[in-house]
Amino acid sequence: MAEQSCLVTNDWICGEYLRSRSQELADATVQHIGITVVSVLIGLAVAFPLALLARRGPRFAAPVLGLTTVLYTVPSLAMFSLLLPLFGLSAALVVTGLVLYSLTILVRNILAGLEAVPQEAKEAARGMGYGPGRLLWEVELPLALPAVMAGLRIATVSTVALTTVGSLVGKGGLGNLIEDALPSFFKAQVLTAAVLCVVLAVVADLLLLGLQRLLTPWTRISGTVEAAPAKTDAGPPAPATVKAG
Repeated sequence: MAEQSCLVTNDWICGEYLRSRSQELADATVQHIGITVVSVLIGLAVAFPLALLARRGPRFAAPVLGLTTVLYTVPSLAMFSLLLPLFGLSAALVVTGLVLYSLTILVRNILAGLEAVPQEAKEAARGMGYGPGRLLWEVELPLALPAVMAGLRIATVSTVALTTVGSLVGKGGLGNLIEDALPSFFKAQVLTAAVLCVVLAVVADLLLLGLQRLLTPWTRISGTVEAAPAKTDAGPPAPATVKAG
């Protein structure tokens, strides 16, 4: 008797499913990536001025941080329901919801990075004639990049996962495949879509980590300057050396 197809036996791992649904998987993956990238970029663009506003003092920080935190706690179903009258059943509805969810992570990390810039560095820049704008872009922001990038990585991975919730309105990328497969419990489709989500999150995190290392080369220097030994009769001390990581 010929072996039954893995689609018929509903196996978790099914090469036939991958072959027969390759275009469907590719389309869902592209949609998932597109929604994620757009959401994170818009979230970053919105979070940056909010972080600058929050940095001006407690009277600004409290409402900004409080509002972004409250938005993050709103259940996705309720969030989409509130936004539905404005955007209808569209990708804009999903993107807006994801942007609002990303703000709490991005605003806090940008703010933390800017506040961690050493006061000495800022005073030195002001002494060299740097104005507020130049100080921000040429001194504070570069020094805050590690914290900013850390927040961006967390927000991106979180958004990859949350994008699947867009399946509620048919704009969830790989989440659409999971939702479609649940009524009949189509194992291969559920597992494949879930694994692809994980792969996307890992790849996105690694790409952003590489970008972070490229933009902040000074953080790769893990060595320290060794103290020179005390001078003895045997001769002059050895010069200090720098160990590069």
